Amino acid sequence: MLTRSETFQNYKRAYTEATGMQVTLRPVKTWQLQFHGKGNTFCAVMAGKSRTCAACLQSQEKLTHDAMNGPATRTCAYGLCETAVPVKLGPLTIGFLQTGHVMRQKPSRTLFRHAVAHAARLGVDIGNEQAKRAFFETPVTSQRKLDAVTDLLVIFADHLAMKSNQLMTQAANAESPAITKAKQFIREHFTEDLSLLQVSSSVNTSTFYFSKQFRKVTGMNFTEFVSRTRIEKAKNYILNPNLRISEIGYGTGFQSLTHFNRVFKKIVGQSPTEYRGRLTAANGWQLAIIKNSDRRRELSDMGVVQGNSRLAGI
Repeated sequence: MLTRSETFQNYKRAYTEATGMQVTLRPVKTWQLQFHGKGNTFCAVMAGKSRTCAACLQSQEKLTHDAMNGPATRTCAYGLCETAVPVKLGPLTIGFLQTGHVMRQKPSRTLFRHAVAHAARLGVDIGNEQAKRAFFETPVTSQRKLDAVTDLLVIFADHLAMKSNQLMTQAANAESPAITKAKQFIREHFTEDLSLLQVSSSVNTSTFYFSKQFRKVTGMNFTEFVSRTRIEKAKNYILNPNLRISEIGYGTGFQSLTHFNRVFKKIVGQSPTEYRGRLTAANGWQLAIIKNSDRRRELSDMGVVQGNSRLAGI
C-alpha cells in the first residue's frame, strides 16, 4: 500500500531527479534484486549470471539484516555500495528504503582486475568489453553525499511511518456501497461505543457477512479500523496545546486513558505525550526559520546587507 501511494511515488521521482540515484521501497523478505534491469549497468550484467546473481542476493540479505534497526551501508565484492533505511510501524520493521549501486571511489583498472578475479572464483567470466565498459560507467558518490542522501531517506522513512495510518484508513480499494456506508458511519460515530452489530445493522447486513467483507476490502478487521479512525482524529486534536491528553483520549471514543495510550503507541510508535512533544519541537524549528526569514527581509528593507557596518549594531 505504501509503495503504491502517491506520497512514495512523488518522493521516488524527486529523489532520483535530485540525486541521480534510484530508490525503492522493498519488503523485509524478498528474493528479488531491487534494481534488476534498471539503474546500474554493471549490476545488470552481474544479475544476468546465476552464480553472481545469487551472490548479489546474499549481499542484499546481509544489508537488510544490518539495517533492521537503523541505516546501514554495505559494499559488495565488486566495490559497489548500497544503503538501506528501515521503515517502521511502532517497533515493527515492515520494509526498507533502498538506494545505491554507486562507488565511493573512481573505478580503476586495479579495481576492475579485482572484480574479474572475484567473479572468476565463482566460475563467471566478466573480463570482456561489455562488463568493463559497464564497470567504468558506474556512478561515483562521495562519502559526504552518501551520508546526505542517507539522511534524506531516514527523514522520509519517518514520514512514511507517520502517513501509514492515514493510508490504511483511506485505502483506495474497490468496495461495495455497504462498506462505503459503513466506513462513513464509523467516521461519524467514532466517539461512541461502537459495536460490530451496530455498524452491520446500519447497512442491513449480518455481522458475519459484514465482518468478512469489511476485512477483505479494508485489509483490517472492524476493531482495528475503528481504532485507527480514532487515532487519526486524536493526532489532529493533539495539535491543540490547550487540550489535555486525557481529554483527547475520552473525546475520541476510548473508554480509558490507559487503553488510549496503548493503542496510540501501537499504531503511531510513540505515546501521545511523546508525539505532542515531537510536533512542538518541529513547529518551533519551523517558526524559528520563518522568524529568521522575516528578520532578513526586514533588514533588507532597511538597506542592511552583508558586510555593511550597520549590521554589527543590530
